[in-house]
Amino acid sequence: MEFILYVFAGALVGFAIGLTGVGGGSLMTPLLLMFGFPAPVAIGTDLLYAALTKATGAISHHRKGNVNWKIVITLASGSIPVAVLLHLFLLKGDFQEGEQFEELLTLSLGVMLILTSIILISKDKLIDYSLKNKPFFIMGSVHRYKGITTFIVGALLGLCVTLSSVGAGAFGAAVLLIIYRHSPTVRIIGTDVAHAVPLTLVAGLGYLFNGYVDGLLLLCLLIGSLPAIHLGAHVSSNVPEKILQKILITILLLLGINYTFF
Repeated sequence: MEFILYVFAGALVGFAIGLTGVGGGSLMTPLLLMFGFPAPVAIGTDLLYAALTKATGAISHHRKGNVNWKIVITLASGSIPVAVLLHLFLLKGDFQEGEQFEELLTLSLGVMLILTSIILISKDKLIDYSLKNKPFFIMGSVHRYKGITTFIVGALLGLCVTLSSVGAGAFGAAVLLIIYRHSPTVRIIGTDVAHAVPLTLVAGLGYLFNGYVDGLLLLCLLIGSLPAIHLGAHVSSNVPEKILQKILITILLLLGINYTFF
């Protein structure tokens, strides 16, 4: 029964990813926590799940010329070292066995779910401000120093993704769309997906080496999700996107509030 349940969970999240383009870590990790998995196992397993599922998308985007590898390298130069350092100096030793480790990961997940919800809600307005060259906080400096800003964003993604498994999707893409305002959206999405693969792989391997990845669970999730992603993408054109996003945002926001404050 557990095997079937986990395959179904993978299919459910995969369908949501194909349907809306969002939902990997944002839905999978909370779902695994609901199944009773400890936070480190849920996050570690989800990170490797994300690396494997996003790899096919990255290859597809690359073949279509939708990946800016210069941006990917700049992001990775910030994110990968942070992920490695976290595993070497924070997520190791006796700290992993204590309640503080679980509390840190759960709190990080809650905060990132809330931030992702806010980004999804305000993404269009932020991009509109950016495109119209309106003064918005430090937007002028962001556009002037794109390389440095991208590196810093990569480092922040490395921190957020390693601690929560959330951030490599909607959050990362929205920030890149603001920084590289004149780039086609599909190219930014492809670049974000390509960067997510090495980041989630490195972060996930850190959990794997410390014994926090459930191999059977990972296999079940992949069996369910891979065909479901294609099914979701196939039917997405027949389903109102705004309604789906509103439902998704509501779910993510409620989950984020739950893990942050309760």
